[in-house]
Amino acid sequence: MGKKNADKDRRARVEEMRKQQQATERRRTLLVMGSALVVVIVLVALVVTAIVGFRRDNPSEVNAIGLAPAEASCGEVISEATEGSGVHIGPGTDQPDVTTVEYATAPPTSGRHYPAPEFPAQAFYTAEDRPAMESLVHNLEHGYTIVWYTEDVPEEQLDQLRRISDIARGEEATGGKFIVTAWDDSYGEFEDDASVAISHWGAEQGHRQYCGDVSGEAIQSFIDAYPFSDSPEPNAQ
Repeated sequence: MGKKNADKDRRARVEEMRKQQQATERRRTLLVMGSALVVVIVLVALVVTAIVGFRRDNPSEVNAIGLAPAEASCGEVISEATEGSGVHIGPGTDQPDVTTVEYATAPPTSGRHYPAPEFPAQAFYTAEDRPAMESLVHNLEHGYTIVWYTEDVPEEQLDQLRRISDIARGEEATGGKFIVTAWDDSYGEFEDDASVAISHWGAEQGHRQYCGDVSGEAIQSFIDAYPFSDSPEPNAQ
């Protein structure tokens, strides 16, 4: 009986030691895993912070550029009846002597226009290289959204508009039909002393919006609400 009890005690001690060793290994494993998890969390946080900072300093989406609509003094979108679809003016048309149109609004959302749109159109125009208004109105008829800016827009905001013009062209809603151009004051003044305006010729109505400063968020909302497909001639170039 003594030997059996000794063997039993020995097995019990061995089993207890095995359990203690397993518990120690489990604690070590949990400690290693916990430390690794902390490292991963820290690295993810650093990456996210870097990405957010990069996007803030180098915005890659229209929404991220410029001010919020309220801060940019953007008004509500104005929608109105359209006119002049398919009505061409200038040489080679039935109105050859008409080369300038007095549009109903500034900027126009529809109206008579030259037989040919500006094509291929640049994404951004200055006052020195902007196309004729009557050509750009034909672009509107084909589904373009045009952002117009006055000479009062500071250089920093011009840089913002240049970035917006490049990015917006790649969006599905524009189908590449997006232009930013300097406004010609001879065609009138924007409402509410605005320095930026957006216009689109829709299939049923024309649409325009005014902002005091550049708001990528307002421009993005406008693009989404009035895509190139909503136009009299969406399949034209």
